[in-house]
Amino acid sequence: MSGHYLLLSELSIQTIAVFFVVLLTLIVFFKRRNNLPPSPSGSWPVVGHLLSIGRAPHLKFMEWRQQYGDVYTVRIGMEDVVVLNGYRAIKEAFVDYKDAFSSRPNVYTFDLLTGFGKDVAFAKFNRAYKEKRKFTFSALRNLGMRMGPGSMEENIRDEARQLCLKLSEQRNTHLRDIDDNLKVSVSNVVCSMVFGKRYDYDDVKFLELINVVDNMTAVIASSQPMAVFPFLRFIPGVNASCKKLQYFSGRITTFLREEINRHSETLDRENPRDFIDLILTEVQTQEKNDCIAEENIVWIIQNMFVAGIETTATTLEWGLLYMVLCPEEQQKVQSELDSVLETDHDVPTLAHRSQLPYTEATIMEVQRIRAVAPLNLPHATVQDTTFRGYTIPAGTQVLSNIWSAQMDPEYWPDPEKFDPRRFLDSDGKVVSRPEAFLPFSTGRRVCLGEQLAKMELFLIFSSLMKHFTFKLPEGAAAPSTEGTTGLALKPQTVKLCISQR
Repeated sequence: MSGHYLLLSELSIQTIAVFFVVLLTLIVFFKRRNNLPPSPSGSWPVVGHLLSIGRAPHLKFMEWRQQYGDVYTVRIGMEDVVVLNGYRAIKEAFVDYKDAFSSRPNVYTFDLLTGFGKDVAFAKFNRAYKEKRKFTFSALRNLGMRMGPGSMEENIRDEARQLCLKLSEQRNTHLRDIDDNLKVSVSNVVCSMVFGKRYDYDDVKFLELINVVDNMTAVIASSQPMAVFPFLRFIPGVNASCKKLQYFSGRITTFLREEINRHSETLDRENPRDFIDLILTEVQTQEKNDCIAEENIVWIIQNMFVAGIETTATTLEWGLLYMVLCPEEQQKVQSELDSVLETDHDVPTLAHRSQLPYTEATIMEVQRIRAVAPLNLPHATVQDTTFRGYTIPAGTQVLSNIWSAQMDPEYWPDPEKFDPRRFLDSDGKVVSRPEAFLPFSTGRRVCLGEQLAKMELFLIFSSLMKHFTFKLPEGAAAPSTEGTTGLALKPQTVKLCISQR
């Protein structure tokens, strides 16, 4: 009898425990924070709107914008996330209310790749972040991320020359997928600033590193369940993508630590050679800046390496795809380049930019029509904030749908049409600061490498257009322009016919 009673007691305890877990889950799910922006229907317990958002959240958010307005709340897992759509809402939040919207949320996958906030890009908005960003920006400017004498222009032009030489080796003979060549070129620009050296296209160790970066960014997309439900990393089998992410991140940090150690052994604080020397010197001057420690170095450099390579190379990939899809635009760019550049053998300079408005407008149209970061990096509120009549609690994740701004018919008529003339005024000059054009975000979290990326895109793209014509194989179907969502929105891999001009 007592055994039977004990069994009932155990069952009762289990039942009560399950009941309370379910009850707490339902309370959390159904409890709405007071005065949040409206929320679309179709949210489920535990998973929220995840099943509705799908694989292209920027497109679903555009769809919901039509019904719920520019500012609304979605439920991602158990968390309320505010979504900003359209240029006005994004600018208002990140520029007009910059003190309130400039932090970062806790997202496990991003935290894992940034040493849990030891970097710059994903650090919380506080004094340490401000000092790290200020130092990094100053160091990059000193190393040539600026216009004028002493800039990175010649390094980028050298990489553009090397890229053109590499492509000319097999011209007219093979269909080529040049994505890897683009990544090597862009990577070497970053390496020349960070490490003080470049690598050959055939350097095995360097190619392995680029491959690791590629693999890591690909795994990030498959690791999204961990970003929403971090406890999944403890479940065997389910956590496979998390283990891969840790492995690839470890490979990158090992490579970077080896470079940092080599620099430490030969450091001359009076004559810094590159970014590593500058940040090592900064760390050794603790009385000058106590917000940058030795543990920050590898994560800050990894930021520069991963983000700087992925976004710029992906933009160039989109550029070439649209050139083969719009051959008349490719011809216009080439005609303009031919009219300005005197020789067939050299690459353009930044001084040519003002004489090449159609070329620059074409690059800007590529950035507009296919934003490589359609949802930007997530922001978070620094404090309880009243925005457009709604109350957004401190620490709330905020997603800015850059795609919705750059594909808004109000600013860009027939937005799916590729048309560089959008960025030219009546005199044929480039519109310098067009509204609703946010390829580098805006506000306090605007991309640190914006100036470097602009230099790379102009010099590399114009060099490719000057020296080569890109076409699809005869009879090939036009590739899709939908893209694949991951760390960046990437075009499908396309093999091109490349002919030297």
